[in-house]
Amino acid sequence: MYEQIRRNRRASWLLMGFVVALLAVLGFAIGAAVFGGTSGGIGLLGVFGIVAIGWSILGYYSGDKMVLAVSGAHRVTHEHEPQLFNVVEEMTIAAGLPNVPAVYVIEEPAPNAFATGRDPQHSSIAVTRGMMQMLDREELQGVVAHEMSHIRNYDIRFATLVGILVGMIALVADFFLRWSFWGGFGRRRGGGSSGDSAGAVLMVVALVLAILAPLAAYGVQFAISRRREYLADASGVELTRNPLGLARALNDIAADSRPLGHANRATAHLYIANPLKNKKTKEASGVFDTHPPIRRRIANLLEMAHAGPEALVSGRGAPAEPSPPHDVSPPSAVPPAPPA
Repeated sequence: MYEQIRRNRRASWLLMGFVVALLAVLGFAIGAAVFGGTSGGIGLLGVFGIVAIGWSILGYYSGDKMVLAVSGAHRVTHEHEPQLFNVVEEMTIAAGLPNVPAVYVIEEPAPNAFATGRDPQHSSIAVTRGMMQMLDREELQGVVAHEMSHIRNYDIRFATLVGILVGMIALVADFFLRWSFWGGFGRRRGGGSSGDSAGAVLMVVALVLAILAPLAAYGVQFAISRRREYLADASGVELTRNPLGLARALNDIAADSRPLGHANRATAHLYIANPLKNKKTKEASGVFDTHPPIRRRIANLLEMAHAGPEALVSGRGAPAEPSPPHDVSPPSAVPPAPPA
């Protein structure tokens, strides 16, 4: 489990570095094509860098509020949802976090959950009403531990920053393509200088990058999301010491075919499972899948528990309200054996 955690962290940072490098290459190529030469490329790259920093600051401080608003989540307290709040408090203590995350509920029947924020001091966990009604306490613990791991591992900050960079790549590429197709390419070629052929080559390279870079960036973003889901599964088990709780919760989520009404493609990667509910069961991840195959995640958790698929339906956790103890005294109708 610990090796899986380390491997996924390394892969996530490498992918993050690729997104930054992709933005830099795209900015330099467009600058060199539009303004000419290395100086133009470096100049536009500097402008992109300043805009990216400003955009990142804005998203860093307000991104979580926008996500919660778009998701239709409303904040609850211990008085409103005591069981959910108690589970969040328990997992906060297990994770060693300084503050209990703000707790939100999404009034939808489809089971799902996500975490957002910028750090453990400014974080939130949102759970759907359907999730709370469907899962027993042990399974709800597994889901909350998974989301708490996203907070503890700073995945919430990671997802925000990667989303901002990917969004900027898409915006810059779209702007450049529109500028080119509305006459920018022709004006750039019509200068009549001896370097026109080199400028045309740079322009073609920039156009190719503008087309391919957003696709590559989105692919990397979703690859990071899949890696962080595996990481949060393993880290969540570290908090609960109970792989079966999360495995059974994911199994219940997979069995529910209802999509989440408030989810969209921009927020889908935040949830514990794909809220858009692609009904085709996949054994391997596609390039643009926001989540790893849920059956593979369940299989990993069963392997941690040294259990087979039968454990998903047998020996389920106790219900939310504890049952009274069973009477273990022998039935009074059976007389004791006579003495010898």
